Amino acid sequence: MPTPRKHQISLDATPYYHCTSRCVRRAFLCGLDPFSGKDYEHRRQWVEDRILFLGEVFCIDVCAYAVMSNHHHLVLHINMPEAHSLSDLEVCERWHKLYKGTLLTQKFLKGESLDEAQWQAVKAKLEHWRLELANISRLMSCLNEPIARMANAEDQCTGRFWESRFRSQALLDEKALAACMAYVDLNPVRAKMARTPEDSEHTSIKRRVEHVKTGKPETLKLAEFVGNPREPMPQGLPFHLKGYIELVDLTGRAIRENKRGYIDDQLPPILDRLNISSREWLVLTTQFESKFKSLVGCKAKLLQAASALGLKRRPAYGNCEALLH
Repeated sequence: MPTPRKHQISLDATPYYHCTSRCVRRAFLCGLDPFSGKDYEHRRQWVEDRILFLGEVFCIDVCAYAVMSNHHHLVLHINMPEAHSLSDLEVCERWHKLYKGTLLTQKFLKGESLDEAQWQAVKAKLEHWRLELANISRLMSCLNEPIARMANAEDQCTGRFWESRFRSQALLDEKALAACMAYVDLNPVRAKMARTPEDSEHTSIKRRVEHVKTGKPETLKLAEFVGNPREPMPQGLPFHLKGYIELVDLTGRAIRENKRGYIDDQLPPILDRLNISSREWLVLTTQFESKFKSLVGCKAKLLQAASALGLKRRPAYGNCEALLH
């Protein structure tokens, strides 16, 4: 039986998650359809634009993403401190970017007067929306449903566009986070859709490289790199951007068809700090989904998360112990 969503996503385990959704019906609903010859490549831009929009509305940071021909990947960070810091008006404004809300919340947004009973009803609704703005299930619904409606309208058909709600993996520590982000950013390279990470269309790594070139912070719309862990630790990814980009680039060069591959001697220090060997890194960044299940991290973090989530079994414990220690 499928694992209940409450046992897959919980802040008691980690705020970082890898989520993916895959298309149904035909193999390439977002790319070139080999059966009809029709090009659906423009739909990948639909997905990317929607991801970036939702990253600004939700209190969920987009760490990495890749929009492929028949599926997409997201690495997300639930930013609960941001959700709690929003004013009632900010919560209402963000929610109304997604939905119409209620007549009372529309009045509140316009600054119209409310009596005590009406205000209490609005207050209860806003507190519920505050939590929903930090809910990955809600974000994935707001991503996938509009894309499905647009695609069905274009195809002049009805029915499901995505094969399921979405799959998720909890990233329990820095090793799992770094490996999963690189795995996602290198998806087009492994699929031979791009020769280099910076040429990979509709990916976070291409967007980060372009951001470095332009230097305009408003163009990024992604979770920021804040360097190695320290006290006090600011909100953001616990790596250096330069080291991460170099690491992804070298890893992309190491991927060879029918070969084990290698990592350049000029290995960025990020792997040294995370205590991951080059062999382990190549396995992680080419087989992340196949090697791990719902929880990914070192064995200590895995045991802790399984206990917090009430899981009797420890998913992929052997691979976590061997590859993430």
